[in-house]
Amino acid sequence: MTEEASNQDLLSLKPALATASIAAPVELSIIVPTLNERENISPLLDRLKLALEGLSWEVVFVDDDSRDHTAAYVRSIAQSDARVRCMQRIGRRGLGTACIEGILATSAPFVAVMDADLQHDERILPQMLETLQREHCDVVVGSRYIAGGAAGGLDRNRRRISAFATWLSQVACKVEITDPMSGFFMFKRPAFEAAVRRMSGQGFKILLDLLASSPNRLAVKEIPYHFRERRFGESKLDTLVAWEFVMLIADKLVGHLLPVRFALFALIGGFGFIIHIATLGYFFKVAGLTFEQSQTVAVVVAMTSNFFLNNLFTYRDMRLRGWRILRGLLSFYLICAVGAVANVGIASYVFAVEHTWWLAGIVGVLIGAVWNYAVSSVFTWKR
Repeated sequence: MTEEASNQDLLSLKPALATASIAAPVELSIIVPTLNERENISPLLDRLKLALEGLSWEVVFVDDDSRDHTAAYVRSIAQSDARVRCMQRIGRRGLGTACIEGILATSAPFVAVMDADLQHDERILPQMLETLQREHCDVVVGSRYIAGGAAGGLDRNRRRISAFATWLSQVACKVEITDPMSGFFMFKRPAFEAAVRRMSGQGFKILLDLLASSPNRLAVKEIPYHFRERRFGESKLDTLVAWEFVMLIADKLVGHLLPVRFALFALIGGFGFIIHIATLGYFFKVAGLTFEQSQTVAVVVAMTSNFFLNNLFTYRDMRLRGWRILRGLLSFYLICAVGAVANVGIASYVFAVEHTWWLAGIVGVLIGAVWNYAVSSVFTWKR
């Protein structure tokens, strides 16, 4: 291609580029994490269009590879509506990290987070935006628990759980707020950017993570809204999601001293020690096996229980499924075997130098635990 032809091509692009530069920038971006929420997408978009008429906005659906093909459905809508965007995540899940990735994918100066289940009242979004623009505050939260709000979409048990979680979250939260468990809020971009590198992404309450991770005390205002009943789909709240919330609180309280994931890994290791002793006693005293046979069985049982408990709790956000469980279990066996050799070898060396059996034992256990945690994080539960 000649230089003259290249220049002609560039000149032909100028009108298109000029048109693109004139287009109004997005003022408000709404981040909506989804998992099997296809039936709710169209109703939510219809409501957003009515509520946000006259504003420059976009909505980013962050989908964790839904089985009901939510992502494909969103993309089909985006073909005719440039305000609709889709991020599909493969091989990873979690509402917290989904929100963080969605927020990082937009350049809007104001960002809102809301659920796709139609329980959040989109009609207060303009009020939230106006509050951020005109008042001295960093975050505006849709609250169910201040005057004018209502939690009608929660049954009695979930209200009790929510009340307890709200109380517990005040321990880690730096701001006095009636509804830190709210999943419906809006903030100025600088507030997020100052906190994002400290956020853990654990659990399902991204607001609490943001407030607790901010290096500065954020100015927060709450706006009441009525929490609606879910129309389609199923709630994602279960016991393991509640566990993630507890992990988030723990991370904000002690994470700067000791990684919470390592603390949980060590705690499960302690439970594995109890299982080891119980199994050893049963097969040696009751089943009549030799000590060597009983010890071998106990080691395998303890390592197996440790693997499945860690897969369920410690690495819930990266948990292995299907055939990957077998591969992960085998790698965990190998890693723990090397850790046991390191435990004995280093403990023996410390004992030879210090002649203190309990100190040598503790050093050996710590070295083995750190090895098992570090290496299994890389090879067994790799991202």
